[in-house]
Amino acid sequence: MGVPAFYRWLAEKYPMVVVDVIEEEAVVIDGIKIPVDTSKPNPNNLEFDNLYLDMNGIIHPCFHPEDRPSPTTFDEVFQCMFDYIDRLFVMVRPRKLLYMAIDGVAPRAKMNQQRSRRFRAAKDAADAAAEEELLREEFEREGRKLPPKVESQTCDSNVITPGTQFMGVLSVALQYYIHLRLNNDPGWKSTKVILSDANVPGEGEHKIMSYIRLQRNLPGYDPNTRHCLYGLDADLIMLALATHEIHFSILREVVFTPGQQGKCFLCGQMGHLAADCEGKAKRKAGEFDEKGDTEVVAKKPYQFLNIWTLREYLEYEMRIPNLPFEMDLECIVDDFIFMCFFVGNDFLPHMPTLEIREGAINLLMAVYKKELRSLGGYLTDGSQPNISRVEHFIQAVGSYEDKIFQKRARLHQRQAERIKRDKAQLKRGDDAEPQVKPESLVPVTRFHGSRLASGPSHSPYQQKGSESRGRKAARSSSGASVGAAIVEAENSLETEICENKEELKTKLKEVLREKSDAFNSENPEEDKVKLGEPGWKERYYEEKFSAQTAEELDCIRKDVVLRYTEGLCWVMRYYYEGVCSWQWFYPYHYAPFASDLKDLDQLNISFELGSPFKPFNQLLGVFPAASSHALPEHYRRLMTDPNSPLIDFYPSDFEVDMNGKRYAWQGIAKLPFIDEARLLAEVARLEHTLTEEEVRRNSIMFDMLFVALSHPLSPYIFSLNDRCKQLTDKERAEIKEQLDSRARFAMLSFH
Repeated sequence: MGVPAFYRWLAEKYPMVVVDVIEEEAVVIDGIKIPVDTSKPNPNNLEFDNLYLDMNGIIHPCFHPEDRPSPTTFDEVFQCMFDYIDRLFVMVRPRKLLYMAIDGVAPRAKMNQQRSRRFRAAKDAADAAAEEELLREEFEREGRKLPPKVESQTCDSNVITPGTQFMGVLSVALQYYIHLRLNNDPGWKSTKVILSDANVPGEGEHKIMSYIRLQRNLPGYDPNTRHCLYGLDADLIMLALATHEIHFSILREVVFTPGQQGKCFLCGQMGHLAADCEGKAKRKAGEFDEKGDTEVVAKKPYQFLNIWTLREYLEYEMRIPNLPFEMDLECIVDDFIFMCFFVGNDFLPHMPTLEIREGAINLLMAVYKKELRSLGGYLTDGSQPNISRVEHFIQAVGSYEDKIFQKRARLHQRQAERIKRDKAQLKRGDDAEPQVKPESLVPVTRFHGSRLASGPSHSPYQQKGSESRGRKAARSSSGASVGAAIVEAENSLETEICENKEELKTKLKEVLREKSDAFNSENPEEDKVKLGEPGWKERYYEEKFSAQTAEELDCIRKDVVLRYTEGLCWVMRYYYEGVCSWQWFYPYHYAPFASDLKDLDQLNISFELGSPFKPFNQLLGVFPAASSHALPEHYRRLMTDPNSPLIDFYPSDFEVDMNGKRYAWQGIAKLPFIDEARLLAEVARLEHTLTEEEVRRNSIMFDMLFVALSHPLSPYIFSLNDRCKQLTDKERAEIKEQLDSRARFAMLSFH
């Protein structure tokens, strides 16, 4: 599901669901930072019991941040993560539980999306490296110095996948961090901490939901428990609704639309608007001011999305008079979640009929309200969709397809014409550099080393009031000592190198964006399907599924409908009960149309649970050959050796179907699906080559529970430890300890 699109739709339609977070800042006294006392009441006037962190929403921003230089070592990433978690803890201040969930091995249904993302990340990285090399050569020809390339441990973000060395070290780093906070931070003292690392199977957010479901089923569970979940995925909103917990909030950064990141349009810096701009030179991200206590990079503000308010909005929105059955808010919530699966999820390709930005959710809700009386009941019963009612509903949605496609084609044509017109204006020189320069501009003289040199610069003119650094250096050398002039010249050169680096980064982004824009292509991809024109459905199956005859088209369409309907049932059960099949996946790159989903009551849908992949097997299933360095040596050969029996799984290049989209990243990567039986057969021959450390990384493990010595659980843990010292691992797993009511809830995920 498109995160910005769905979040923006929700915040605009139901504005009161979002509340700005009041954040208490640390105080600096005499250069010493005094941390916030998190044991004091929450300044938001809202106390939370449990805080759940979807850790991948923390790892990625720390691994490749947008608002500061990228880290070059894992240690820098870890420190950034510690600061990140500290900030979230200060905002929420959980009183009972902190649950940190890292993505473990995912179901096959999710692995296909992961495979597409990682192959594209490798392809994009290779394209970016090639473009950067060309830009560096261009800068060198102009005599503009750049810092040398720095070797970085973080150059391949694909290592943020279970089984890699990075994820193993991350687990140890987080254990160190938890111990540090439990021993030193008063706000952590009474808090239980559960760490579910990458060796525990399952996606982070679903491990969290599984924990909440199990807690709810315990006798004596407090229904007034207040939950807060941090994460960046729009799916978290659906998952929070699916718990049917009333007191639930989603914590996340404020979503900015492109071009509105709070930057001043005069100087391009964060933290102030043009009206307050003082024209100061741009400083490096992460640099500090004279006092050393204020970061130049403005912190992104945060918001709480309150699920209880969203539930009230849905109850009001879905008031339907004269229903032949009783109105049930919990069923309405379940149906809303199910309907949103049609506009996008991580397990099924996007249905061509419905786009969030075109008002698809509003359409689904309008059809639902119109058809609910005639449905005779709700679309879902807990985790089970009522297939006959779903068919009735989606057929009603499908009746709008022609109008949707025709409107989309008109808008696409207008957009193409507008962009073509804008580019034509650029070629005519409508906004070319003026021939007569204002008197307030003078040529720049640049200073290299300890001598003056005139030449082209990335900014050929600058204002008189801001005298060039070269001129200042020249004046200082004539009026002061030569040594001072050399020092100033060296500082000038260093500043220029930093500015050149920033400009290179900016230009590289612009070049890559331009290249990914389909409207800039000299040979744009022809739209052979032409949705909205007569015969669009037949052309869709011919082009996307290679159907050659009417019989073949009908056969493919039926199988696509079966697999897609299976997918809807699988996702619903995944959200409400957990994984019902680790092996199931949707075996096509494209979805059917809404109007295709008919005769659903004739389908036989069932699932076998199976078991999750081991971490190294998943790495082989989702990694491109360019990321093979993260796997053990013998495993790498399966990805890189031309004679490997699996080499067809790792194409060096692949087709990206733009599928009517504008930018390359929106297209569909047509990668071959992994043959599980072939992969597992080859891996079985290699497992004996693993080292002890690699065996540990490739293992399935359990959640870890941490408490302070003063916590009520501490005596029970010591008792268990004493009883289990002489037992085997199998015997230890079967040992049970009787807990009283104060302690039993936290022990649920402790093994």
